[in-house]
Amino acid sequence: MGHDVEYSATFSDMELMATAKRENRILLTKDLELFQRCISKGVEVFYVEGKDEAARLAELAKRFMLPLAVDLELSRCPKCNTQIHPVAKEAIESKVEPKTYARYNEFWQCPNCGQVYWQGGHWGKIRATLKMAEENLGKMN
Repeated sequence: MGHDVEYSATFSDMELMATAKRENRILLTKDLELFQRCISKGVEVFYVEGKDEAARLAELAKRFMLPLAVDLELSRCPKCNTQIHPVAKEAIESKVEPKTYARYNEFWQCPNCGQVYWQGGHWGKIRATLKMAEENLGKMN
C-alpha cells in the first residue's frame, strides 16, 4: 500500500523496541505486554486488536488516516521495503515462469533485490480484504 514498513518475525522484543526508537518508527503489535513495555520506555506504539486482516487494516486506517487502497506508484517490496518500479515486460522474461509471462503484461521490479511483481490471482483476495476493511472502517465512524 506504499507505506515504509519493516517487519521481522525473528527480532526479540528489545530489538523491536530499539529499532522503532532508533528509526523513529511506530511499532504495531498485538502483544499486550510488548505494548505496555513500549509505553513505559517511550517507544511510539499502536496496539492492534483486530481479529482478521480487514479489521486490523480498518484500525490502522482510522488511527493513522491511511487510505485503504494500493497505490502502485508508491508500492514497496515486501522483501526489502524498497520502492518498486514499473519494468518493461521484455526485461523480466527470464525472471518469471513462461505462463506468468504469457498471461500478464504489467510488471514491477525492486531495484534493490530484483524481485519481480505482477497483479496475479492473489489480487482478488487483496481487493476483497480492502473492501472488507472499508466496510469495517465505516462501522467505526
